[in-house]
Amino acid sequence: MPTWPDKDESLLNEYIRQLPPSKKRITYRRLIRRFQHFVTKRSALNQQTVRAWLCEPSGRCIQTTLVRAQWVNRFLDWLVARRAIALNPFAELRRKYGCRTTTSIAMALLSPNPIEVLEARRPLPCYGSHLGAAMREHVNRMRTLGFRYAHEPRFLRFDRFLQQRPGADRESLATLVRDYVALAPSASEKLLRIGTGRVLARALNRSGIPVELPKWDRALVQEMFRQRCRPFIYSMEQVNQLLEAALSFPSPLAALRPLTLHTMLVLAYCAGLRVGEIASLKFEDLDLTAGTIDVRNTKFFKARRLPLSSSVLSALKNYVEARRRAGVPEKPETPFFWNKRRPYSYIRTEALLRQVIRRAGVNTGNGRGGPRVHDLRHTFVVHRMTTWYRQGINPQPRLPYLAAYLGHRDIHSTLVYLTITQELLQHASDRFRSAEPNLMKVIQGQS
Repeated sequence: MPTWPDKDESLLNEYIRQLPPSKKRITYRRLIRRFQHFVTKRSALNQQTVRAWLCEPSGRCIQTTLVRAQWVNRFLDWLVARRAIALNPFAELRRKYGCRTTTSIAMALLSPNPIEVLEARRPLPCYGSHLGAAMREHVNRMRTLGFRYAHEPRFLRFDRFLQQRPGADRESLATLVRDYVALAPSASEKLLRIGTGRVLARALNRSGIPVELPKWDRALVQEMFRQRCRPFIYSMEQVNQLLEAALSFPSPLAALRPLTLHTMLVLAYCAGLRVGEIASLKFEDLDLTAGTIDVRNTKFFKARRLPLSSSVLSALKNYVEARRRAGVPEKPETPFFWNKRRPYSYIRTEALLRQVIRRAGVNTGNGRGGPRVHDLRHTFVVHRMTTWYRQGINPQPRLPYLAAYLGHRDIHSTLVYLTITQELLQHASDRFRSAEPNLMKVIQGQS
C-alpha cells in the first residue's frame, strides 16, 4: 500500500495523469509539489500543518490562497481514497464543525483564532427551536401521505430564525411570522414566509394548540406581480440567431459541445422542454423510429411522451450520429447529453445556454438579466397559439392538449405562459370582430 509523502513523487504523478487534459496541470503539479515538500519538513499531516501552510507568507492574495486550498483538498481526498493517508484535515474539520465548503474552513484557519471562528460557523441543529417539533411532525406527515414535499427548507430557515431570536418561545406565532416576513428582501419571498407561517399555524391547530393564522396580504401579491420579470418572447430571427451561436460556440477541448447546445436549444424551443428535463434525458427516452421522446418523473410527478416534428427529429438524428462518432456510450440508461466523460448537470446546462444567449446578442436592454433560457418555453406557447390563429384554428379547444404537451396540471398553468404579443392580440381581435355579428344575434334572441 503506497504511503505519502513519497520521495519519488509517484502518487503525485499518478494524480496529475488522471486529471482531465488542461493547461492547469502544470500549475496543479507545481502547487502540490510545494505542499508535499512543506509537509515533508513538518513530518506530519495534521490541522496545525495545514494552517501553517495556509498562513505561510507567499505574497498571494486571499482569493488565490482559498482556490489553492481547494486544489490541495481534492488531492488529499484522492490520497484518502487510495489509502495513502489516514485522513484529510480539511475533511475532518468540515465534519467536526458541520461546514459544507473547504473555503469556509480555509478562511477560519487563516484567522487569528480559528477555533472561535469555526465554532461560530457551526450550523444550528435542525428543528432546534421551540416550534421545531411541530415543523418536523408536519413535514413527516405530508411525506407519509405520499407527497414529495420539497418545502422542508422553508421550515428549516424559519426554525433557524427562531433559534437565533432571544425569547422567541414567549412570543405569539403571529408576531414571530410578522418579524420574519419583515426581513425578506422581496415581495415574493415575503409571501412565501407568510405561507410557511400559515401552514405551521394549521399544523399547530390540528395538534390541539390554538393559534391565529397569519393574515394574507393582498398588497404584497400585487407588488409581487409588479416585480415579476416579464417573459421575453423571441422572434423567429432571434431563435435562428441562438441556433447559429450555438453551432459556432468556441469549445476547443469538447468538440461535441456546439452541436450539443444546438440540440438542447431545438428541444427547448420546438418541444417546450424545461432545462431540468433536457439535462435529465436518457438515451432510452429517444425513439427515432416512432418520432417521440419520453419525459419522465418531471414536475408534478408527471411523465409524458411527446411527438416531434420532422425538423426536430432531423436535429436529433444528427446529434445521435455525432455522439456515436465521439464514442459516447449508447446504453439505454446513459444520459443523452454528455460532456466529455460525464453527463451535463442542470447547473452546467443552464450556464452554457445562457452563454449562448449572450453570444447571440439577443438582448433588449430591459429587465435585470435580459432574456432567459426559460423564456424559450414561453416563446413555444406564444408561437404555437399564433400559428393556430394564422391557420384559422380556434385555439381554445386545443389548450388542454397544449397543457398536456407542456406537462402542466391544467390549462391555468399554461395560460401563465401566454404572453400577449402585438400579433397575437391582433389575431384575437380579428377573430372577435368576425364573430361579433352572430354573437349579437344570440344576445338579442334573434337566433
